[in-house]
Amino acid sequence: MKKYLLHGKLTAKPGAVNELTAILLKAAEGVSNVKGCHLYVISKDKDDKNTIWITEIWDSKEDHDNSLKAEDARALISKAIPLLDGQPQRGKELEIVGGTGI
Repeated sequence: MKKYLLHGKLTAKPGAVNELTAILLKAAEGVSNVKGCHLYVISKDKDDKNTIWITEIWDSKEDHDNSLKAEDARALISKAIPLLDGQPQRGKELEIVGGTGI
């Protein structure tokens, strides 16, 4: 199974986590019909109220990268950046070896 999995962490500025989460959920709606997207999940960290995790599964890295070029995606990214506490960490690329649901 050759799929692209990206697991990323974003840290919101204090008081901005709900607004950032709303933007990411809007992004999830946007990619629901994008070529190659199988999963785009937003999660809040129970141990850190300002941390949000994003887990994505795509057919390929190319499909993921192309999704970021869309005008709607660029607009959401520009709204999210000012809400972050520092630079976003580079997402962790993982290799899927098996399991249920994909």
